[in-house]
Amino acid sequence: MTWTPHATVATILEKNGKFLFVEEYSNNKAVINQPAGHVEPNETIIDASIRETLEESGWLVDPQYLVGIYTYTSPINEITYYRFCFASSAVRFIKDHPIDSDIHGQCWLTPEELHARQETHRGPLVAQCMKDYLAGKRYPLSLIYEHPKGS
Repeated sequence: MTWTPHATVATILEKNGKFLFVEEYSNNKAVINQPAGHVEPNETIIDASIRETLEESGWLVDPQYLVGIYTYTSPINEITYYRFCFASSAVRFIKDHPIDSDIHGQCWLTPEELHARQETHRGPLVAQCMKDYLAGKRYPLSLIYEHPKGS
């Protein structure tokens, strides 16, 4: 078996002291997560964050900072995920934007409400990303260098 890591992105969006989360199903269980997903072929990491947030929530965002880079190996499928988590500002909500079929809702939670729902987190990175964001971890987007395709 060939080891294949998965590059993923997640977005932290804060509004009036609350944070955006999506409600979805994972392994037949209702869970919450930051808007997140996989980087697609020929897509930059930052563009993936913008696209995934829009596809999962209808929010168009502008990434401002990198909160952190996280590694997680799932005990369920033994896949290693590399998550790039971004703090973004809201550009606008697009009311009629199609939402991914596995998303069944969204919610805005305070950090305390998120902690109270810990048993519904999709995985441990949900809380870790929030903890780092609340601790003030902010790295410039210029930390990420993506070599131009074809060069």
